Amino acid sequence: MRIIRLSAFSILLMFLFSSCESGLSLTDFSGDNRSNRLTNQEIIAGLKEALTVGTNNSVDVASARDGFFKHPVIAIPFPPEAKHVETQLRAIGFNQAVDRCIEAFNRAAEEASKEAGQIFIAAVRGMTIQDGMSILRGGDNAATNFLRNTTSDQLYARFNPIVVQATDKVLLTRYWAEVMDRYNKIPFMQPANVDINDYTTNKAIDGIFHLISEEEAKIRNNPAARVTELLRRVFA
Repeated sequence: MRIIRLSAFSILLMFLFSSCESGLSLTDFSGDNRSNRLTNQEIIAGLKEALTVGTNNSVDVASARDGFFKHPVIAIPFPPEAKHVETQLRAIGFNQAVDRCIEAFNRAAEEASKEAGQIFIAAVRGMTIQDGMSILRGGDNAATNFLRNTTSDQLYARFNPIVVQATDKVLLTRYWAEVMDRYNKIPFMQPANVDINDYTTNKAIDGIFHLISEEEAKIRNNPAARVTELLRRVFA
């Protein structure tokens, strides 16, 4: 079912993007049959449907087990501002403790990502014709930037309390305390101050937007087939 949803999303947006790149307005679609011409509202409705499916797919990936932890790009590392902590602890044999922390960061992000879908749906529903035109005529990340600009604050506000709960659920708070306790027992070490909830929240949000931007860039640049039953139904 997920493959079908992704295909529909890709084909709908590729049709819209290619029409824009050809210099067409929202309603200037090719064909002599005037009944095939669409209103701005119909085209925006198709774009909204496509974006809804696409963001849902991105959330599905992010919120699945290992959606962050084993992803080659969005996997959350040990906090960079505490890299010296990781380096020092690994040097004295505390690899397992560090690895537990890293996994817990990712598990917390996966848990929080489950809440993103409804926020994206609300943003897409509120899209105006002007928003749609900006997306259609924009660069590879125009749709992603639209969602980022309209949802980032909401995502942080929704994610942060969930991350706080998730860090306890996946034992991140405990693992982090253990790591820092071991580190602080080493004499003459540089201190490290990391807000693990803020760090995890921001990395979770960045990861979801990365997934959306990847999908958008692929859709804009991949001239795949544009005729499916869904496309015919939406653009009849």
